[in-house]
Amino acid sequence: MEAALDSGAKVKHIILVHGVCHGGWSWYKVAAGLRSAAAAAGHAYRVHAPDLAASGIDDRRLPEVATFSEYTGPLLDALRSLPAGEKAVLVGHSLGGLSVALAAEMFPDKVAVAAFLSAYMPDCVSPPSHVLMQHGEGNWVSPLDNEMKPQDADGRLPASFMFGPQFIQQKLYQLCSSEDITLAKSLIRVGSLFLEDLQARQPFTEERYGSVRKVYVVCKQDVTIPEAYQMLMVAKNPVDEVREIDGADHMAMLSAPEQVVKCILDIAEKYK
Repeated sequence: MEAALDSGAKVKHIILVHGVCHGGWSWYKVAAGLRSAAAAAGHAYRVHAPDLAASGIDDRRLPEVATFSEYTGPLLDALRSLPAGEKAVLVGHSLGGLSVALAAEMFPDKVAVAAFLSAYMPDCVSPPSHVLMQHGEGNWVSPLDNEMKPQDADGRLPASFMFGPQFIQQKLYQLCSSEDITLAKSLIRVGSLFLEDLQARQPFTEERYGSVRKVYVVCKQDVTIPEAYQMLMVAKNPVDEVREIDGADHMAMLSAPEQVVKCILDIAEKYK
């Protein structure tokens, strides 16, 4: 999923990172909108929405992905392959925020800005799992019919996670069209929060992840990661800027795509 480029223009990269159980497909409206808007404005952007491991159309299955780093591998590979001197605007949604944080920790010199769209955003004090566990323990949202299965008996495979149909309709996609809800129910795959692996990781460092410029984008009608919890993460890990999108549920890229496109382009132009 890449935009056409003016061969004489300096390339800018926007990488859109999906959340758990989803894939690059969840960005289809925003990816198309970014390409059209950038072309109309004369910007040379390459827009990429990779499928993380065992997600979207990636042919691996969850039991083949043992760690969060392996899961995030396609994003890390995308940054690793950038030509010298080029940087990317990373936009992480939901669990994708932790993938963006890992990428910023590993390749801080390749990240122009890390944007967290209603996403989990870790700090540099606690293990990356903390933002997930604090959210889960705080009774922020009822899990309804979501399913989580424990690790295998030997502890080698990650616990699995899957959104239930009721949760999708009532808590995740409540402002989305019936067509997008139908699409989601047909395309989501069993995923993992990789809690065990993330608990064992050291906190991300101030010198690397902490040095990357950050923007948090609050989705005000999100009932999966409510606004109050989004702002709690910001309070614990201050960012360069907080932006808001009104009328957006957790799946803002589907419920409010035009606003998300404008927000990302504004961020990409500001943080060069």
